[in-house]
Amino acid sequence: MLSNLSAWDVLLAAVVFVIMEAIAAAEHRWAMHGFAWSWHRSHHLPPEGRFERNDRFPFVFAGLAIVMFVAGTNIGSLRFLVPVAVGITAYGAAYFLVHDVYIHGRLGGRHLPRIGALDRLGAAHELHHRFNGAPYGMLAPVVPASVRDRAERSRGARIDLTERRRTTAERADS
Repeated sequence: MLSNLSAWDVLLAAVVFVIMEAIAAAEHRWAMHGFAWSWHRSHHLPPEGRFERNDRFPFVFAGLAIVMFVAGTNIGSLRFLVPVAVGITAYGAAYFLVHDVYIHGRLGGRHLPRIGALDRLGAAHELHHRFNGAPYGMLAPVVPASVRDRAERSRGARIDLTERRRTTAERADS
């Protein structure tokens, strides 16, 4: 498969990775905070165990990518779907590592060294949790001026996103 890889495939995968931020932000805004709130709500509440209903979303997105991989490898005219699926999968992996592991401290991520750029993404995500609204993006979040102003006015109300992710058992051990 790699022998058939062209520069256009790499470019298409990279472009899809970049535009996935806008797609993910829109999906987060209008699906997760809309009709799919019954799953996503669990992410905005204290954890009740190791997993939450929100953890179902990656399986849905992975399923879509798998369908693209299968179609792209079996139907010649749909070959372009393979680099599209690669871009989507790469974005999903980056999202998982930044959001779940680094910011929320899942899978032992609370013990990682702090990285300034990722901490800034975490600060933007903290605003999303604090106000339950924008910013909806993760790897390049757009924080509206009104949200920054609102955050300044409520400075003392900080949310520790890694603490929220700790399970009841982990709290009992510490």
